[in-house]
Amino acid sequence: MRLHKEGIIIISVALFLMLVINLGVYCYLPPIWAWIISIISIALFFLVVYFFREPKRIFNTINDAILCPCDGKVVVIEEVFETEYLKEKCIQISIFMSPLNVHINWHPISGKVLYSKHHSGKFYKAWLPKSSTDNERATVVTERADGVKILTRQIAGAMARRIVTYAKTNDEVIQGEQLGFIKFGSRVDVFVPLDAEIQVNLGQKVSGLHTVLAHVK
Repeated sequence: MRLHKEGIIIISVALFLMLVINLGVYCYLPPIWAWIISIISIALFFLVVYFFREPKRIFNTINDAILCPCDGKVVVIEEVFETEYLKEKCIQISIFMSPLNVHINWHPISGKVLYSKHHSGKFYKAWLPKSSTDNERATVVTERADGVKILTRQIAGAMARRIVTYAKTNDEVIQGEQLGFIKFGSRVDVFVPLDAEIQVNLGQKVSGLHTVLAHVK
């Protein structure tokens, strides 16, 4: 299993702590407690390793499609007025990622990055509506060659305390390239034009780069 680069330091620290803890319990605790703590610590370590997995995604590039930028579950599909950059009515599609989902975020379309900005904020639970505007978040706006603009917003949740965004303003990006990574539970909002043909339903489980969120022609 391939591990994502964002997890190397955390996994290394977790491995060191696991070894120190297990050495300590075997030296100072009765064997039964040493076994119990060892099993728990090893299980937690492998959960951390599992979280930072980087699966190989094989997908088809679809020019008029907005591909899902992450794994998770659709928790919002609604018409909203986007206030940060687009300044117009859009359809917002929100995907909640549990701690067990792959937490890599991918570019849903190819084009030029017009805007990329990180915002400090709170850490409300990621499925709450106010998390989209109040939580720590990063916003990326990409424009296709035909002028269609898509806004992708990475949102930290109650557990997620660090958002990593690779996209920079004026970058040329390709559909399926990595946009960033959110650590330990989070949400991604995608804002698409009102005339987009939505392809997902509320409550649907989605897969990054495999699920088409919408078509915009």
